[in-house]
Amino acid sequence: MLIDIVSDTICPWCFIGKRRLERALADRPELDVQIGWRPFQLNPDMPVEGMDRQSYLAAKFGGEARAKRAYSPVIEAVEREGLGIDFDRIRRTPNTLASHRLIRWAASSGHQHRVVEGLFHRYFVQGDDIGDHEVLVEVATEAGMDAGLVARHLAEGRDIELVKSEDRMAREMGIRGVPCFVFDRRYALSGAQDPEVILNVIDLAAREALEKAAQPA
Repeated sequence: MLIDIVSDTICPWCFIGKRRLERALADRPELDVQIGWRPFQLNPDMPVEGMDRQSYLAAKFGGEARAKRAYSPVIEAVEREGLGIDFDRIRRTPNTLASHRLIRWAASSGHQHRVVEGLFHRYFVQGDDIGDHEVLVEVATEAGMDAGLVARHLAEGRDIELVKSEDRMAREMGIRGVPCFVFDRRYALSGAQDPEVILNVIDLAAREALEKAAQPA
């Protein structure tokens, strides 16, 4: 089964959704699953250098107090999942284009899962600026990628337009928020749904695949 996950690397619901998908898949160990991560920028107009976190919250929510109210459901979900997210450690909200480029390269070298996990951990748990190329090279290195090659690709601007094109494609498909899970290119599930909900869609897609395989040629 092919599962495409449209997400952003600074989206807490995407981190939560990743854990819930993993819990769902743990209940279906017999499934042969291939997961691919697809880019979506929640803030496509963010300056390349990112911006101060407090300034970002003020612009988006009208201040820290309103931001805390908006984030309360996220914090509750984070605590249930045991993710260890610490929003107070985040000092900058980055432009996520470079991190999506890294995820794209990680797919071709078989390191995508570790890179995505590393990006989420560095941003949400450690509070690092994942728009910083040095941080991205560290994430790549920890995941087993070629650090020198990643550094060159980042410096040269490799695949910027390709990632932007994928982001536009997601919006043209009607995706307005993330995470969005697409199963076997047939069924889409929006949001960080509970594992039971994810399993319902997985089972539906799996049944259809079996029925199709059983049909005479």
